Amino acid sequence: MADKPWSSTAPPEDFRPYVEASSELKEFTWRAVILGALFGILFGAVSVYVGLRAGLTVSASIPISVLSISILRAFGRATILENNIVQTTGSAGESVAAGVIFTLPALIFMGFSLNTEYWRVFFLALIGGWLGVLFMIPLRRQLIVKEHGNLLYPEGTACADVLVAGERGGSFASRVFWGLGIGGVYTWLMTAMKMWNDQPEYRPGWLPGSSFRAAITSEYLGVGYIIGPKIAGTIFAGGVFSWLVLMPAIRFFGQGVTVPLYPSTIPIPQMDPDQLWTTYVRPMGAGAVAASGLITLLRTLPTIFSALTTGLKDVRAQRDGSAPQSSRLDRDLSMKFVLVGSIVLIVMMWALLTFKPIPGASTGLFSNLVASLFVIVFGFLFVTVSSRICGLIGTSSNPVSGMTIATLMATCAMFLVAGWTGGAYAALAITIGGVVAIASANAGATSQDLKTGYLVGATPVKQQIGLIVGVLAASFAIGGTLILMNKGLEEFTPNVIAINLAQLPEGVKVESQNYTHAGKNYVLVNALGSGEVPDGKYLYNADTQQIEIQWVQGIGSAKAAAPQARLMATVINGILTQRLPWRLVLLGVFLVIGVELLGVRSLSFAVGSYLSIATTMAIFVGGMVRWLAERGQEKSSDAESEVSPGSLYSSGLIAAGGVIGLLAIIIKVLEDAGWMTPDRFNVGGRLLGSLATNNWMGVVMFALLAVSLLVFARKKLE
Repeated sequence: MADKPWSSTAPPEDFRPYVEASSELKEFTWRAVILGALFGILFGAVSVYVGLRAGLTVSASIPISVLSISILRAFGRATILENNIVQTTGSAGESVAAGVIFTLPALIFMGFSLNTEYWRVFFLALIGGWLGVLFMIPLRRQLIVKEHGNLLYPEGTACADVLVAGERGGSFASRVFWGLGIGGVYTWLMTAMKMWNDQPEYRPGWLPGSSFRAAITSEYLGVGYIIGPKIAGTIFAGGVFSWLVLMPAIRFFGQGVTVPLYPSTIPIPQMDPDQLWTTYVRPMGAGAVAASGLITLLRTLPTIFSALTTGLKDVRAQRDGSAPQSSRLDRDLSMKFVLVGSIVLIVMMWALLTFKPIPGASTGLFSNLVASLFVIVFGFLFVTVSSRICGLIGTSSNPVSGMTIATLMATCAMFLVAGWTGGAYAALAITIGGVVAIASANAGATSQDLKTGYLVGATPVKQQIGLIVGVLAASFAIGGTLILMNKGLEEFTPNVIAINLAQLPEGVKVESQNYTHAGKNYVLVNALGSGEVPDGKYLYNADTQQIEIQWVQGIGSAKAAAPQARLMATVINGILTQRLPWRLVLLGVFLVIGVELLGVRSLSFAVGSYLSIATTMAIFVGGMVRWLAERGQEKSSDAESEVSPGSLYSSGLIAAGGVIGLLAIIIKVLEDAGWMTPDRFNVGGRLLGSLATNNWMGVVMFALLAVSLLVFARKKLE
């Protein structure tokens, strides 16, 4: 067997790690851990940015591996095991960020502030991330080692191939750097210098209520390429149905309606496409995403049962001492560490809820203890499920939102029975769901990392320590990025609505009696599920006795829709307050059932129906570029497709779009604070005149970026 060439996909009887157990290569070095932590911070921030905008994230392990090989080589020869520690430590940022953005922004939609909650987000991310790592330790031997050949872990296998190829030399890194360079210049010219419109749009008069638009960012193009034409096409199909079928139909059948139709507060003939989407389509989309997530979860019930039973058997074997640890390749952190760590996390969770409650959402000692125990129980259940599913179909298809919805529904149902229905318990429910989502997301990525380590011959205990460090580093960046986007993308728009402050409509509440904006005092009110005031935050002028300004926060706006988090808020609010446009939600549920009966996996379609068509159209373009790039080429395996030249270039486009996009937001915040001259970099209008705002200019530039992706995708790696 030793004479056979190494292969990541070799069957169990022929498999051997790339680095033998007897080899003692440098692995857990300071430079590897520090570089991995820096990558964790960077990709954690980028994943928050891309995920809040696109509604999905992509694996960061491969681009981190490629960049690590190149950077460490500049500082002297690095071993494959050092590069593996870098990608293991760094990839924790993307997975923890995914769990955070899918849930915690729901606090905004439920009327709570997030702008002063940096440390809360930090600790919740830390607890959830560490929980995902801890619970994967006793499962590693069963799922990664014993199931080799059955559970493929596609991203982990592809990452191992990249690391081995890096040992042998190649042009992997240059492809990522080209994507970073071209994507960075494109994004800077568009977002900071305003050289062209970042969202070309066409509203046809021959189809009222519809809108053709695309958010022409480099990250959407890259995401579309990586997920491929099939998934990108299914997502776009959902967008086409919502924006080009459903919304025009609502406008057509409602053209004679002269009064508002719940949940809208204005008549349908007066509504533009954005209002139609926000008011009627989003509740349908929420029902569709919730139903498809639960259907996906139900499909995996046999997997859940199998993973739990085999995992428990393996835990018992370790406890009894019957699980051998004969070499460094079998060395994990001990079960004692797992148990003590779990107890510490329960105490941390309880202390956070008790001594630093969400302002206006204080709960009792007993309910906080119940919440902490729920986190552990649901966390262990869905960590096991997440790992197994990722082994079968990959991290990108991990139904974290479905598992979170199941957690929220079970939690809220128990709260409802106990009579815990106030706003404080809604915040408590999303806190539980958030930590479970973070743990589930991180467990999936941790599984891929441990699979990579198993294939290349890494020491598991060193990887597990690297993951703990990576979660800690990424947690520092995630909360800051979340708050930065919420603040930097916010807008204050005129919106006059007459209300009686002494007798507020149902679903409307006062958040602050003294809120200062533009040097003037207002009363801050929040609306959620009201039939008279659209959902959102508003500034009420006591002198004129009416709402005058709507405060559109960055998260939840068109530029950072946070679709999953809004869905979580909808689920919690619907169950605890029993006030939800159920008929619209049920339309989405039955839409998903119809799609499933057609034989189409509905989750991608449901997400597309919920997102803006601006997002889905740009992602679809990326998928089409991949379809063109692969025409006439031999079909490669899933693992090989993960490291194709186009995927590497796309990783660079995503990273560039995220980093430069965040830089543009930072500049805006500095300008608003008076620390920079407003519009210092905004020279597009002065240089190009009306061309800078012409829709066709943006279309042409996006087409050129897509052509660059096609060229690099067709150019083979050396």
